[in-house]
Order: sequence, then C-alpha cells, then structure tokens
Amino acid sequence: MKLIGSLTSPYVRKIRIVLAEKKIDYDFVLDSPWEAGNQVAALNPLGKVPVLILDDDSTLYDSRVIAEYLDAVAPNNRLIPASGRERISVKRWEALADGVLDAAVAAFLESRRPDGERSLSWIERQRGKVLQALQAMSDELGEQPWCHGNSLSLADIAVGCALAYVSFRLGDIKWAEQFPKLAVLHEKLMQRAAFSETLPPA
Repeated sequence: MKLIGSLTSPYVRKIRIVLAEKKIDYDFVLDSPWEAGNQVAALNPLGKVPVLILDDDSTLYDSRVIAEYLDAVAPNNRLIPASGRERISVKRWEALADGVLDAAVAAFLESRRPDGERSLSWIERQRGKVLQALQAMSDELGEQPWCHGNSLSLADIAVGCALAYVSFRLGDIKWAEQFPKLAVLHEKLMQRAAFSETLPPA
C-alpha cells in the first residue's frame, strides 16, 4: 500500500498513527494539494489528502474511511469496536476530533488570505468552534484514562491529532492550560512512538 499525503496534514497524521499502531507496512509518498504539479487531484476527485492506494491500484480517501478500512483488514490491535454502542462511541469521538480539525484548518487558511480578503469574523467563528469542542472533549473525558474503554482506540488517536494541530497552527490557544484533563491524555499519547515520531515539522 501507498499513503499519499503531507507531513503537516493532521488527517494524514491520523492515518500514519493508525498504520504504526497496527504495524502495517506501507510506502509514504509526500504530496500536497497546495504544491504546483501535485498528483492528489488525479487520485482523489476532492483534491484532498490522505489518499491510500491499495495493492490493486484502487484508492481510498477521507481519513475516517481509511482508518476503518485499515482496522478491518488487520485484525490485530483493534482500534474500533466491531459493533453496537461501543463502536458508535468511538466514531462519535472521531467525529468531534475531526470537527476540531476542520475548524482549526479553516481558521488557519483564512488567516493566510491577503489583507482585504481576510474575514476576522470567520476566523473567530472557527476558533469558537474549536474551544467549544475542546470543552466538550474535556467534560466527556472526565477522569477516564482513555476516551473510550481501558485502552487506546481510534478515539484517542483522533483527539491526539486534533490537540497537536491546534498547538501547531493556533498556538495562541493555550488548550493545555484551559483543559488539563486533555493535557494529561495528550502527554500519555506522546509517550507512544507512533505519536511522537509523526509530529509535524516545526
């Protein structure tokens, strides 16, 4: 398999962590939809990463779809419960974490627009979504050691990627101070090689 993506995409990082935790061999091909001459649009009609190219040259896209596929094809170290409310709980956490990423990415990209084209109200709206979602995460995590159950799941991977991306792109949001329970979880995640070795470059 080949994973197409960039080093700074949090959605790509989520899949890199899943692949590492599942101990799946793959080739990582660096490509970005923002770079001239990129091949991403030829692989994903939405022009987004990550894209997973399977052994038969078919492609999967959207990190949620790819993560579910990888968890199903490699039954070791399951990250998503097979069925029922436990499965929905993990997927709900993932949706919330991805929502943080969607808002953080939107705020970051808007902040890079030229003067006169940039909407400060749009940026603040997205930042508000980030803070509201982080508060919900903190409340739901409570004193639990993991987002779901008694071991690492896709919920923790998604939340860890969201927290790291907020630090990376919206560094003035001091989430670790505001939400110490999330900081404890993130510190625990960073002790795993899959998380520490996939941090975006400074």
